[in-house]
Amino acid sequence: MALDRLFRRRRTRGGGRDVPELWLKCPACEAQIYKKDLEANLMVCPECGHHFRMGVVERVRLLADEGSFEATTGHVQPEDPLRFRDTEPYTERLARYQQKTGRPDAIYGGTCTVGRVPALLLAMDYAFAGGSMGSVVGEEIARGAERAAGEGRALVIVAASGGARMQEAALSLMQMAKTTMALDRLWERRLPYVSILTDPTTGGVTASFATLADVILAEPGALIGFAGPRVIKQTIRQDLPEGFQRSEFLLQHGLLDRVVPRSELKATLARILRLLHPEGAQADGA
Repeated sequence: MALDRLFRRRRTRGGGRDVPELWLKCPACEAQIYKKDLEANLMVCPECGHHFRMGVVERVRLLADEGSFEATTGHVQPEDPLRFRDTEPYTERLARYQQKTGRPDAIYGGTCTVGRVPALLLAMDYAFAGGSMGSVVGEEIARGAERAAGEGRALVIVAASGGARMQEAALSLMQMAKTTMALDRLWERRLPYVSILTDPTTGGVTASFATLADVILAEPGALIGFAGPRVIKQTIRQDLPEGFQRSEFLLQHGLLDRVVPRSELKATLARILRLLHPEGAQADGA
C-alpha cells in the first residue's frame, strides 16, 4: 500500500475523530515528507525546495525579531451590508472561516523589529477565504501604513491572496484605492515599504498595494499575476510561455527585485531595511 494512502486523514471507527496526517506528498517532486520534518524546514520540501504555503503566525515568527512582536490587528470585524448569498449566506461563510483560523478576517500583523529596525509587519492569511481582500483587510492595511508612518516604522506586507472578495462586491474593489492612498503617508516620511509576494498573489491585491513597494521580493515558484494563467490562455487563445506568472519568470521580466528562498528571507529583509530606513545605520551598529 502506498504511504500516502496508509497515512491519509481518515475517521476512526470508535470516536469519530480525525487521525492527523503524519506524511505529506510534495506536489513538485512527489516525495513523501514527514510533516514534522517539513515544519522544521520552514515548510520547504527538503528534496526539491518546493515552498509549501505557510501560516501567518509562523510567517511572523520567521520574520520578526524574537520577542519584539505585538499584534495590532484583530479589532475590526467584517460585516455583510449587501446581505450577500451564493451557495450559503456570507455571514455563515465568515463564521466558518473565523472558527477555523481564530481570526476575524484574512490578515494578521503588528509592530516589531526586523534586524533591529522598527517595522510594522502584516501577513495575509490564505487559510481565511483564500486570503481575499475585503473591507477588513483593506482597513487593516491602511491603518498599518498610517501607524507605520506616524511611528517612523518600515512597512512590510506578506501577500498571499486570490484577489478581491466577491461577496463584498464594489466595497472590496474600493480597498485597492484605499490601500494605495494610505501608502502615500509612508512615502511622504521617506519610510521604506517592502512587499513579499508568496504563492499565490493574484487579482486586486497584485493590482494595488502588493506591487507598489520600494522593494518587491518573492518566494521561489510563487504564482503572481492579475488573472490566472488558465483565464489568460482562454482569452488570448495562445499557449503561454513556460513558467508564465511564476516568480522566476516575473523576475526576468522586471516585475520583481529578487526571488528569495524562505531560509534567506529574514536576513535579506533585515539587510534591505537597514539600508533604506533612517535608523538603519544605528541598527547596523547595535
